[in-house]
Amino acid sequence: MNEFDYIIVGGGSAGSVLANRLSAKSANKVLLLEAGIDTPHGNIPPEVHNSYPGTVYFDPRFHWNTLKVSLQAKEHNRPEAPRPPIRKYEQARVMGGGSSINGQLANRGAPNDYDDWGRQGAEGWSWEKCFPYFKKVERDMDFADDYHGKEGRIPVRRLFQEDWPGHAHAVADAFAKMGHKYLPDQNGRWEDGYFPVSISNIYDRRVSAAIGYLDPATRQRPNLTIQAETQVSEILFDGLKATGVKAVHRGQTQTFGAREVILCTGAIHSPAHLMRNGIGPAGHLRDKGIEVRHGLPGVGQNLMEHPALGLAAFLHPRYRQPERIKRHIHVGLRYSSGIGGAPQGDMLMIQIAKSTWHQVGWRLGSLLMSVYKSYSTGEVTLDTRDYRDEPIVDFELCSDRRDLDRMMDAYRRAIGVYRHPSLAGVVETPFPAAYSDRVRAFAQVTTKNKVMTQLAGWAMDSNAKLRDYVIKNVIAEGPTVDDLMRSDDVLEQFIRENIHGIWHASCTNRMGADSDPMAVTTGTGRVRGMMGLRVCDASIMPSVPCANTNFPTLMTAEKIADHILAGQ
Repeated sequence: MNEFDYIIVGGGSAGSVLANRLSAKSANKVLLLEAGIDTPHGNIPPEVHNSYPGTVYFDPRFHWNTLKVSLQAKEHNRPEAPRPPIRKYEQARVMGGGSSINGQLANRGAPNDYDDWGRQGAEGWSWEKCFPYFKKVERDMDFADDYHGKEGRIPVRRLFQEDWPGHAHAVADAFAKMGHKYLPDQNGRWEDGYFPVSISNIYDRRVSAAIGYLDPATRQRPNLTIQAETQVSEILFDGLKATGVKAVHRGQTQTFGAREVILCTGAIHSPAHLMRNGIGPAGHLRDKGIEVRHGLPGVGQNLMEHPALGLAAFLHPRYRQPERIKRHIHVGLRYSSGIGGAPQGDMLMIQIAKSTWHQVGWRLGSLLMSVYKSYSTGEVTLDTRDYRDEPIVDFELCSDRRDLDRMMDAYRRAIGVYRHPSLAGVVETPFPAAYSDRVRAFAQVTTKNKVMTQLAGWAMDSNAKLRDYVIKNVIAEGPTVDDLMRSDDVLEQFIRENIHGIWHASCTNRMGADSDPMAVTTGTGRVRGMMGLRVCDASIMPSVPCANTNFPTLMTAEKIADHILAGQ
């Protein structure tokens, strides 16, 4: 059996950071295991490298394809009610994890988010303690001030006004005329306003965590072993001490020993690993025929996401995305809802110039609204104890009334933007954009979809009647914009039935104080009550921050790496 100091399970954002930082000390022998394919320099799939994420995001080569989740809230007042519909939830299965397929949005969240982590019992995770690690992650290409790092492994840049398509200019003009302040830097001082969206990208190419942290020089370290296409089937223990893992590599079972095992498989798969190995809610484990190694009731609980919904509209040709610009998201608006006691900057609205990769998507601009300080929580539980079976995932989005009320308010605001005089002659026929199974099916990159969407796109441009027919009978589903504006009940029902997340699953192994029975991990990522076992990914966040979760995850991994290197 091969022996290592550290086995890192999962080569996503956190795993890539840890592999780099822990192997920088030559005395550490480090093994990184990733279930998906590798993306080494010189062999990065073009879909991954592409600045536009709309093709890689729907490419099944890079996903856990059998993972399906329920997003809507359950009817808790009716225990006999069926589980909400289940749908595919795109989680990355590729080196770099989510950073290899996501929208490349590079933002941090509010200082209050991290101060709140500290208030929730995550010792040492205030904004003051986290901020230096955000700076350590980034190499900002646009700003050189106290808010930014200049030597990090992930470049950050923005597309400023001169590179915006007409749709972005019109939406920004509406934001300004509605009284919102222009902020040149989304990651500067935390305040409300609209801004050019920050991205982890340079020379119009994605820089994933794997590209940034597992560069050729890092990969050549003799004390670092990287093995892709390897799925961990079991964590090995001696009592309450983790001693290694069993894994399956291209059909062959392997065993590796370690001084410490670090789970970096995300907020869905990390709690599943723990539960399959007897660590979690005792009653649930017994129900699944799993011997309880260590009862931790918080494992898999407190699942959080950012509830989101879109509003789309037909874009007139002169305002569409030019071919020379690959980036499709340009302008964001952060604002304070003032609803339900939410903190400043609790909401986000982003402008999208091209709704997806095909010819219909190129003709549709959209606004995406998201509750960025969300309160609703769900859970991850096991379906079976078999490592090959996906867990049961129930997000329960907008189950907290505060989230539902703010999404209703956000949808009305978005309709107001598309009805603003600044958008007159820019967009036509706004319609609610549900992320339905039909939309997902058309988003797959296939020859059939290319042909069908080319024909539909031609029809949309040929005359207004054909355009409206395609929108109302092929693309849109459910109520119209007028229906939503006329009735609070219709709007609420539409949101409850169509709410989706934005792939920011988090908080299922949350950090917390010794006195908190639901805390799974310590402030250094150690699994409570266990030895030689740690978790480092978005699952240890106590609550989801007001940010796309990739940069907070990178920050978390940088900070945990320092704790590990310090022997904590």
